[in-house]
Amino acid sequence: MENNKSLYTSFTKLAIKVAMINGYSLRRSKNLVAQKFTDHPYEKLILKSIKNDEFNKETLIKLANICLNVCEDFGPDRDYITLVLTLENINAKTLPKDIEKDIATPIVQHFREEIIRINKEIPAPPVFNMLLETRSLIEWGTMLGLYYIIPKRKKGKNKPVLLMPPYLGNDYSTKFVRKYLKSVGFKTYKWELGVNTINSKYLPKLAERLDEIYDKHNEKVSLVGWSGGGIFAKIIANRYPDKVEQLITIGSPVWGVKNMQTPLIKILEFFRGKKLRERNAKFLKELEKIPQVPITCIYTKTDGLVPWKNCLEAETFRKDIKNVEVYGSHIGLGANASVLVTIANSLSDNINNKKDKSIIEKVESLFFPEFWQQKGTSKFTKLFLRT
Repeated sequence: MENNKSLYTSFTKLAIKVAMINGYSLRRSKNLVAQKFTDHPYEKLILKSIKNDEFNKETLIKLANICLNVCEDFGPDRDYITLVLTLENINAKTLPKDIEKDIATPIVQHFREEIIRINKEIPAPPVFNMLLETRSLIEWGTMLGLYYIIPKRKKGKNKPVLLMPPYLGNDYSTKFVRKYLKSVGFKTYKWELGVNTINSKYLPKLAERLDEIYDKHNEKVSLVGWSGGGIFAKIIANRYPDKVEQLITIGSPVWGVKNMQTPLIKILEFFRGKKLRERNAKFLKELEKIPQVPITCIYTKTDGLVPWKNCLEAETFRKDIKNVEVYGSHIGLGANASVLVTIANSLSDNINNKKDKSIIEKVESLFFPEFWQQKGTSKFTKLFLRT
């Protein structure tokens, strides 16, 4: 999230004020907020903000507006949901209050509504990105030869993985992903439902497929979904967390689909015969929830079909949620070496609860934007000297 200091400084003041309005002392309010951010990525920043008492001079509505203005300036961001849920949780856990004199709840509700409004403004992928989708032909073509030189470390332990294809794709679309996961020791399964037209009628059949694999292995199943397949994978993970080991999405719009701006909208509406906004409301509501399983979202900022911000989950919500950026087109994600490596590594890391620190893993980092976004040449020495 951009400029975390200004955002979390303003939010911390707001959260403490909500607790105080509901009857807690300043000290207890600070402790309550601090507890909510234990193990948070910006915990140190938040704890530092808590020490500042100047906010006590401001009204609750003013503090809420200050925080919302920061969010408005930075634009849409999935991580704002962490702020909303934290604020609602703090408000719910405060002391009993007189409903007629409840000042905080309406403001907390207003905060949620404003965040929803801000997050509706994610623009469609630029035309340039759409034109870049033609490179997918090269990506699929070169994978035929590149596949054999991608590092393959045995790590799957025959763990079951169910893969779901993209919109208008079928099981052939996940061929390279399944082949690679098999080569590193995972037991992969097709979805076996033909062409994916993103229809809620698939959900009961996917639940049966999950049950079948779960019963066969007598253990939880990992779900991997590409694009529209990730939509189904997330809903299944929300419905059956007791049978899902983890969730991995690849260029999938995992939130904000109702208002999503994409060149695919006309195609979706043509095949479905109705407007995107008229989709199954229950389906869309389920998609907004964050599953209670480890989550990895793979995305590319040069996606020409789906806005990349819609493909990220809230990393600040839990430690077991991560977003991984790769280079490539949307259509080529199924034949992308970085994607294959990320899926295998994420499956293994989440299963074993530890990250591989071998030299091969370090070399693999050269294929990701995160490495090249580091400044200076020291990134190369750090790559091989760090422990």
